[in-house]
Amino acid sequence: RMGKRRCVPPLEPKLAAGCCGVKKPKLSGTGTHSHGNQATTVPGSSSGPLQNHQHTDGNNGRENVSDLTLGPGNSPITRMNPTSGALSPLTRPNGTANSTKNLVVTAEMCCYCFDVLYCHLYGFPQPRLPRFTNDPYPLFVTWKTGRDKRLRGCIGTFSAMNLHSGLREYTLTSALKDSRFPPLTREELPKLFCSVSLLTNFEDADDYLDWEVGIHGIRIEFINEKGVKRTATYLPEVAKEQDWDQIQTIDSLLRKGGFKAPITNDFRKTIKLTRYRSEKVTISYAEYMASRQHCFQNGTLHAPPLYNHYS
Repeated sequence: RMGKRRCVPPLEPKLAAGCCGVKKPKLSGTGTHSHGNQATTVPGSSSGPLQNHQHTDGNNGRENVSDLTLGPGNSPITRMNPTSGALSPLTRPNGTANSTKNLVVTAEMCCYCFDVLYCHLYGFPQPRLPRFTNDPYPLFVTWKTGRDKRLRGCIGTFSAMNLHSGLREYTLTSALKDSRFPPLTREELPKLFCSVSLLTNFEDADDYLDWEVGIHGIRIEFINEKGVKRTATYLPEVAKEQDWDQIQTIDSLLRKGGFKAPITNDFRKTIKLTRYRSEKVTISYAEYMASRQHCFQNGTLHAPPLYNHYS
């Protein structure tokens, strides 16, 4: 039942969002439950980043990390075959196609995020520009902590940003300005995990069930009980990590987007859903330190990185 699809048109600049769930609530198929601090109401006219993993509509710029908004329709990141409706490969500046062996996202991007956070927390100058590509992508930066990898911050943007400046900005936004959590501190660094997600292949879905758990991230748009348009998003891994089916995921997103009325199947059918994919990489602070060991003076963690691994 794969219907006709099209690329999502360009959205407002610098749209940011939150995308991750904090807890693992038990969801019923009825959708009548509120899911802790995942539910939120965000005015569409607010300016600046949302400070959670919540999503936003209107003309502001940020969503909290487990999800974001629409994709950069005219950019080379997302392309559709207009005749078949199939997704064409993620294109590269050199014309090579994307594959599981040739991803844009790399562990070095997470290392750069750790560099940025480390320098900020210790008052050092920001690191030099990294060597990885500076192509524009919608992106998310996620921080988790501890052996159980509890969420500690997650904010990103559905608007394409050059990776060097985008990762630098959302590293600090997700680490320090996710309103669900206090700002990250120096003492927490050794327990942190950093994930970078680059979003690709945005397409309109036929209906609210036209996506696959564990494969697609989804962004929903709906009209709440007060007649106000709301949006919410989850990155591809969220539903699978929470062990949700499609209905539970949709209902959780509605609550996250601030919908407070009972959720009926007829209401679900009114949802406009955009699906997308992502490339993701995660590293721990220990892995970061191992990769940067030669960049710290005298073997101490409190000396500024030398950044000779950058051009």
